[in-house]
Amino acid sequence: MHFMVFTETFDAQVMCRFLDRLAGHFDRKIHLVVDRHSAHRSKKVRAWLADHADRVELHFLPSYSPELNPDELVNADLKRSLPMRHRARDQAELAAEARRFFHRRQRQPHIVRGYFHGPQVRYTLDENQLSF
Repeated sequence: MHFMVFTETFDAQVMCRFLDRLAGHFDRKIHLVVDRHSAHRSKKVRAWLADHADRVELHFLPSYSPELNPDELVNADLKRSLPMRHRARDQAELAAEARRFFHRRQRQPHIVRGYFHGPQVRYTLDENQLSF
């Protein structure tokens, strides 16, 4: 599981920063399933992808289909895992809690694999079904 916790607004610049980091972790092409957020479809991201076509390819989910997005399962897991009795006092504390969660999940590949076995997201396991 690769992640990036950020505190600024999610935009094309943040997305490109994430893509740079992600591409640096692999020696093969990455196929990334994303929703249709404006940052994912921006000119800046399209230009980044054109310059790195051999490294990263985005596969867009159909509009209004959060049930097909494995990230939604990760987000739900994160929300369930945040301490109930202790609310983050500020953005920095919330970011630190999120980082702890993701670092923990990196050491729990069996849980990460489980995100892809739900009936709506199994398509991600079949290479032939990545193009929508």
